[in-house]
Amino acid sequence: MMHYASLLCYSGFVTISLRNLPKEVEKAILDTSHREGISLNKATLRLLEAQLRKPAKNSDFEEFCGTWSSAEADAFDAALVEMRQVDPADWESAG
Repeated sequence: MMHYASLLCYSGFVTISLRNLPKEVEKAILDTSHREGISLNKATLRLLEAQLRKPAKNSDFEEFCGTWSSAEADAFDAALVEMRQVDPADWESAG
């Protein structure tokens, strides 16, 4: 399937004409237009601008990512042994 786009420059603005949009793209534009009560053009621009604002990659926790050696994992598990003990009295009913 061939997709076409034509570009025309008018006083600093670009006009783009799109044909053969995938159905999910067309649906997103129509849904946005109806939901927000705006033109198809404004809906298309809004969707494109929203996509541009998304970070390319989620890197919120990169500084915390990594792997532990076996010794580090064993030391961590050993530190948690006491916390993993279940006291049956904690589960008995007071009543």
